[in-house]
Amino acid sequence: MDLITPDLGLIIWQLIGFAILFFILAKFAWKPILSALDEREGTIEASLSEAENARLEMENLVSDNERLLQEARVERDEILKSANEFASQTMEIAKDEAAKAGAKMIEDAKAIIETEKQAALTDVKIQVAELSLDVAEKLMRKNLSSEASQKELVEEFVKDIKLN
Repeated sequence: MDLITPDLGLIIWQLIGFAILFFILAKFAWKPILSALDEREGTIEASLSEAENARLEMENLVSDNERLLQEARVERDEILKSANEFASQTMEIAKDEAAKAGAKMIEDAKAIIETEKQAALTDVKIQVAELSLDVAEKLMRKNLSSEASQKELVEEFVKDIKLN
């Protein structure tokens, strides 16, 4: 067991060596090591903070993107609805105008037909009046006392009518 237990002198020299090593490390190496560790810790915290900020910004961008997409969809739907309403109104207006134009053409045609009909009736009345005047004139010229003269008058009228 003597080999396992260290001697008192050895322990003292080990303590003195450790103290010198500790003093040298504390004097020259401890501050740079601690400052490097503190700097590294600060860098890691800054990186984590930046990563969190980037994540939050990304979430905000995603929500803004979704909001913009939703607004674009709503605007697109409104534009399509407006375009469909405009097309429908335009079609209705065109149909109404076409119906009015057709009705006006029909009314104009009826008016023309009525005018032509009145003109034809007027012509017929004029011809009837002229024939009546001719008949009256011829009756007055001839004496209708004999049957032969009446027969002759009727034959003349028939000839006149056939010629007209």
